Amino acid sequence: MAGWRGTWKRTGLLGIAIVAALGLAACGTASGQTGTAAGVSTTATPPTSSGAAPGSTAPPASGEAGSGALQAGSGSARAGSGALQAGSGAGQAASRAGQAPPDAAVTRPRPQATALPDTARLGDRGRGVAALQRQLAALGYEVREVDGVFGTATQHAVVAFQKVNHLSRDGVAGPRTMQALAHPRRPRPRAGGRGLHVEADLTLQVIYVVSDASIQQILDASSASGRTYVSHGAVRVAHTPEGSFRIGRKVDGWHRSYLGLMYRPAYFDGPYAIHGSLSVPPYPASHGCIRVTTASMDSIDNRLTPGTRVLVYRT
Repeated sequence: MAGWRGTWKRTGLLGIAIVAALGLAACGTASGQTGTAAGVSTTATPPTSSGAAPGSTAPPASGEAGSGALQAGSGSARAGSGALQAGSGAGQAASRAGQAPPDAAVTRPRPQATALPDTARLGDRGRGVAALQRQLAALGYEVREVDGVFGTATQHAVVAFQKVNHLSRDGVAGPRTMQALAHPRRPRPRAGGRGLHVEADLTLQVIYVVSDASIQQILDASSASGRTYVSHGAVRVAHTPEGSFRIGRKVDGWHRSYLGLMYRPAYFDGPYAIHGSLSVPPYPASHGCIRVTTASMDSIDNRLTPGTRVLVYRT
């Protein structure tokens, strides 16, 4: 009896062990731990993006395979980041070398014109004065040189501009003169035709040098004052004859007449001439001739050949 009981106990324990082993094997298969290390329990969720239908018996991808794919993707991302860093490094290197990276737009600053000063007068210097000189020269007023120095030549150009634009003739390029330079009055010659002729506007006190019906130069001038004076014992009234004339006799250099000094006079009607003078005020001041500065006379003397037409009028 004791032997049977011992045998039964051994047989029962063996059966229990077999049943337990079968149960563990069944759990391992159900949990998807095929080929995993003993003692590791992982519950897998059936994939929905692998192409297998829900409930399919196809084995899901193992966790290690998914982790490898993530690591590979991470490696690709790191490689892409490295490529971007390499591209950025190339751009920085090109920039350091003074060259723009490929496909980069290169923008060069445009040179800006120097603005006119608020006010410019005799004795001033600088870029603003040079800008004023350039603008006057572009409009035809006589500017001997764009040198940024407001000298007497620039002052006479400013006076001539003020005369044509009906401004105060003070020779100072103030706010009103600067404003007029933005929208200047552009005079037209009275006579057309081909070739060169000279027009003297006694109202504005300027001379136009006209070529092929276009005003090329505008000169500051001063004609007869209208006052009385004594000449050869007779009382006369200073006046400048009006009409159409021709240049006749000329004198090269200084000439002393009974009324004073004239520089390079070009006579157009008897004793009346266009000539240079050391005094050219912004108002009528002569005995009858038309005065311009000596520098202006030098600039036009070779153009005032005998026979050149001269128109003298009032506007």
